[in-house]
Amino acid sequence: MRPLRGLSLCSAALLSACAGSSPSTPVTPPASGSITLAAPAGDAWYRGAVFYEVFVRSFQDSNGDGVGDLPGLISRLDYLNDGNPATTDDLGVDALWLMPVFASPSYHGYDVVDYERIQTAYGSLEDLQRLCDEAHRRGMRVILDFVINHTSSQHPWFVDSASSPQSQKRDWYQWRANNPGWAQPWDIYSQTNTWHQQDTGWYYGAFWGGMPDLNFQTPAVREEVKRLATLWLQRGVDGFRLDAARYLIETGGGAGQADTPETHAFWKEFSAHVRSVKPDAVLVGENWSETPSVAKYYGSTATVPGGDELPLNFNFPLSARVIEGINAANAGGVASKLLEMKNNYPAGVADAPFLTNHDMVRLATQFTNDGAKLGLAASVLLTLPGAPFLYYGEEVGLGNGNANNDESKRTPMPWTAAAGGGFTTGSPWYAFSSGRETANVEAQRSNPGSLLSRYRSLIHARQASEALRNGGLRLFTPTTGVSRSLAFVRMLGDEQVLVVHNFSTGQESMGPFDVEGTTAEPLFLDPGVTPLTGGTGAWKTSVPARSTGIWRLR
Repeated sequence: MRPLRGLSLCSAALLSACAGSSPSTPVTPPASGSITLAAPAGDAWYRGAVFYEVFVRSFQDSNGDGVGDLPGLISRLDYLNDGNPATTDDLGVDALWLMPVFASPSYHGYDVVDYERIQTAYGSLEDLQRLCDEAHRRGMRVILDFVINHTSSQHPWFVDSASSPQSQKRDWYQWRANNPGWAQPWDIYSQTNTWHQQDTGWYYGAFWGGMPDLNFQTPAVREEVKRLATLWLQRGVDGFRLDAARYLIETGGGAGQADTPETHAFWKEFSAHVRSVKPDAVLVGENWSETPSVAKYYGSTATVPGGDELPLNFNFPLSARVIEGINAANAGGVASKLLEMKNNYPAGVADAPFLTNHDMVRLATQFTNDGAKLGLAASVLLTLPGAPFLYYGEEVGLGNGNANNDESKRTPMPWTAAAGGGFTTGSPWYAFSSGRETANVEAQRSNPGSLLSRYRSLIHARQASEALRNGGLRLFTPTTGVSRSLAFVRMLGDEQVLVVHNFSTGQESMGPFDVEGTTAEPLFLDPGVTPLTGGTGAWKTSVPARSTGIWRLR
């Protein structure tokens, strides 16, 4: 759930765009001052997994009503992962994140009316069970969007709560006799009131009146949410993405509306409960904030490897730095963000990097469909530590629709250029984005130079290397100033993988890199990347504009 339409909370931390220096100057890593990010602790399946975010409504329609559904998604699973490690024509992702699938009165589903029932247009409980079974058979996991910060105002809980000050579920939501006048917590300039008037009083809803916030200071609410989590874990899902996780428990206006100690305490309680039901289940926090705040949602690593709160947290600040850095031909902001992570994240936790999601302008639109920028972004994302998340359609360069609304960020998946786009035999629930003549799966599937082929190659290279998948990172790029390249070595045990990304618009000579080894095995090379030479302590290469080279050093 996006905190505020049209506003990124990360914007204040972005580096200003700055031009690179002359491309004729060799890019040499610093002699000292490089940083090292430790490998994630433990062996949980999700710590190096590649996740794929799916909006079921827009992925594949199976019955011609123009709305994507679970049977349609099942029919496309082989595109995502066919279950055969020897093949390379599937995307190769490890896990699916389904945007909300519970019963809801809206197209997006973030206002739930029944946490135990599937949205009718998407299918049935049996369909979800079959999806989990088919995904598991292919080696994929499935996590669900668990929207518990708030419900729909049409949820029976709220209907009862609003009926009378003496109602059974009155304290399941926050009520006041008068308006406390709290503004929305994510914008210090906001004048938007978060208290909404109803016949029996004023109730709190941070996003809007149609989404009243649950009151997690009520024990019965906490127990009900844990019961629902147990239900879905027993039905076969492998974890949850937790919407608006920063805003769970309010203790007052302003600072009391976000990141409260009570919120952190509940997530530890909830996480412990989930581990007790399904020890390998994952929780992914949406904490749209700056690095020091995000870091706290991992909790303590003293007793639980990877943290006793939320084991994965989306890295919104890093997403912003990658996108701005590629646009500015400057990797310095990415390097400085990696340093900030090292200084704030508990050692051994797993990051959750991504490029864009359903609340953001799509990457292809931000890059004005520049194929070189899109390709570089894919390379950076899939070589960083942690569990990268891809947004559906990102792999074919899907852009925004033609309107300035959230629906335009969630348009139907373009499988072909034909009428209906291979998505539906009827009329799609929302118009396709423009450019699907080339930004579609069929057009790119067999083209080795396509963006889709690039994603497939990078994901398969990542899965073939434990260092890329689960290793630590030693950074060569300076963490201050302008840098035209991003260079680091990923390492795990005896395996070392050197990664170089050229952010600039010209050919760059890179090195020498101080990494042990006498031979260099290419794992992924863009056209024009020269062979790595020099050996231990002196590895060098030359890389074309916005290109990548990845080598395993032995």
